[in-house]
Amino acid sequence: TSALPDIPRLFTAISEWLACVLYLSVIPLRVPLSRTLAIAGVGLAAIIAVQYMAGAMPLSLWILGMCLAVLTMWLVIWLASGSSKRAASYVTMRAFVLAELVASLHWQIDSFVRDGHSASLLDWRSWAVLAVIYGVCFLIAWLVERHNFSRNETTSPTMRDAISTAAITIVTFAVSNLSFVSTNTPFSGTVGQEVFYIRTLVDFCGFMVLYAQQEQLRRMRSTLDLAEINTSLASQHAEYLQSKENLEAMGRLAHDLKHQIVALRAELDPERSSAQFEQLEASVAKASAQQHSGNPVLDIVLTTKMRTCADRNITFTCVADGKLLDGMESMDIATLFGNALDNAIEATSRLADPEQRLIRLALHRQGQFAMVRVENYYDSALRHTADGSLATTKRDDRSHGFGVKSIRHIARQYGGDATINPHDYWFDLHILLPLPLTKIA
Repeated sequence: TSALPDIPRLFTAISEWLACVLYLSVIPLRVPLSRTLAIAGVGLAAIIAVQYMAGAMPLSLWILGMCLAVLTMWLVIWLASGSSKRAASYVTMRAFVLAELVASLHWQIDSFVRDGHSASLLDWRSWAVLAVIYGVCFLIAWLVERHNFSRNETTSPTMRDAISTAAITIVTFAVSNLSFVSTNTPFSGTVGQEVFYIRTLVDFCGFMVLYAQQEQLRRMRSTLDLAEINTSLASQHAEYLQSKENLEAMGRLAHDLKHQIVALRAELDPERSSAQFEQLEASVAKASAQQHSGNPVLDIVLTTKMRTCADRNITFTCVADGKLLDGMESMDIATLFGNALDNAIEATSRLADPEQRLIRLALHRQGQFAMVRVENYYDSALRHTADGSLATTKRDDRSHGFGVKSIRHIARQYGGDATINPHDYWFDLHILLPLPLTKIA
């Protein structure tokens, strides 16, 4: 195998750098784009330098040279993306296997075309072949991987996922390069093109295994998120049913009290009890007050939350055209508005100044869309989870924190979306739904 022409260090470095750039283009970036581009540019020079330094090392330090190359790739991805160290390691392993695959495939085809003639970095034909093969391979890899990662959700593998990815990468690299260490093994090749074929095939299999692993993790995460959303939906629906029952009972009580007040007025001295009866009437009126938006389900939710706000000394103003929600399922209405108002009530309840406890809700038509806007004042810093979503402020973060996620999930089921725009201590939640409302998913 010592007679086999090895891949030029420059070609390997370019492949590793392109693999880093590819994954930086499909994972979410938590740093400014200018920083990403700057680090990527410096990273190219660093990867080339490390490759040539590794090539100058004795053969006994070959493994150390490869470790330095992987470390350089990790630094580029970590610094350029702003991901966690574990996420950067997870992505780097995938990038390294892809770089090995593309470099091996290119060198196998290039060696076959040259038919034993030595390659020259000054030969434009070598660069032309490299440009074509690298371009096609990395384009295909990008088309494949962009569906396996999300630009909106940070890659956050578990420790077990990271360890299994590292194990797959190590086995793939070891088996693919075994023939260059010794031809006297059951898994080694003895002929030049045979060795190249084995290396390329093993690298391809390793890349496909890593792809399948990421696909499975993505599906499991989606299933878990959907289960959490469904749990939240069921909880909100149960709350709606209970609120409806309580409101009906309260309405009957208020109706009976009004008749009792009339009877008591006729029997007692009005001059002595007028103030007390007026206070009682005001209390009854408050208990029997209900929202009338034109949608009975929305009325239940708004009335319930209005009373919660009154109990917590929160000023709640609402202007809603409930008829716009015709076509939306009852449970979706209860969940959408229940979660939005629960989040607002939770935030404003913690404010010490009663004048800052403000919540505004508006539901109106805007062109061919129904616009829902919920605003509330807040005075604390907003926290985010690893995937960029707003983190819950409640202690039980396993059963809470899915309010905004549920709202966005429901909006997208009707072809709409939800956006958040915190500014000047005002938290704005906008929900845009196309009219007429029809559930599409």
